[in-house]
Amino acid sequence: MFKVIKTIIKAGESTKKYPFVPLEVSDDFRGKPEYNPEQCIACAACTRACPANALIMETDAAQGTRRWQLSIARCIFCGRCEEVCPTKAIKLSKEFELAVCNKEDLYQEANFSLTHCRECDTAFAPRKAVEYALDLLQQAGMSDEQLNVRRQQLETCPACRRKQNMMDAANVFHTKHLNKEVADERN
Repeated sequence: MFKVIKTIIKAGESTKKYPFVPLEVSDDFRGKPEYNPEQCIACAACTRACPANALIMETDAAQGTRRWQLSIARCIFCGRCEEVCPTKAIKLSKEFELAVCNKEDLYQEANFSLTHCRECDTAFAPRKAVEYALDLLQQAGMSDEQLNVRRQQLETCPACRRKQNMMDAANVFHTKHLNKEVADERN
């Protein structure tokens, strides 16, 4: 009997006093996603990477907004959103006590404004994503003149850019993939 008690004392405590004492988790623990809408550029990379479809991004071109939503109830805490986010706007925390009394508390939401096309005034891309791209180009050492040209390109919707490129004869290479002999015959 004394031998058993001696062994138990040497082993120490095998259980934690969890609800009364905070539970320490490991450094690589993946808990509740923490989202920073100020850091987010609404690029939708996280929504494409989420295997559980816990992240939703909806664009309302009529109102010129994009809505981002996270459902904690659907999240499987895989960490893909954190891996693909270019601005580190979402990361997994160590928080694991996620029980709530109200179902609405399981959702996080953010709204972003869209950039309007210079040509047709259609809302098409998040304003923060366009500004982020321009900031990256500026940090890469692009001159102010080049930046203004890029700003005009980035603030033009894909349909209008396509029209502009098709109208510009210098951008049309109709003989690009033809053999030289065939191209000479046609000319």
